[in-house]
Amino acid sequence: MNKKEVFEQVSDMEEQIGQLYQQLGDLKSRLGEVLEENHRLSLENHHLRKRLEHETDTTGELSEQTTAENAAIGEGYDNLARLYEEGFHICNVHFGSPRQDEDCLFCLLFLNKQSK
Repeated sequence: MNKKEVFEQVSDMEEQIGQLYQQLGDLKSRLGEVLEENHRLSLENHHLRKRLEHETDTTGELSEQTTAENAAIGEGYDNLARLYEEGFHICNVHFGSPRQDEDCLFCLLFLNKQSK
């Protein structure tokens, strides 16, 4: 083997390593997306399980005060408040997306506006 063949072989290996590195980067980004979606779905599943437990624990008995407040405020507000408690945004900025464990100031501001 002469020097030119060795150089070509090293160049080919370098090119293959570059391609593998690019494939590894693509795989890493896809893995990040899958992990993010998995976390979001786990969080949503947790909130749904909490809601299901809450609904099975309560037998549907509402106090007179809660019933009067719901009637005064309206069914739409009640639905939005329930969605917020289930862990979803109700603000116009992130509407419908799952909330992280923290409260959203936009959502809280919206809830406070509606209750007044």
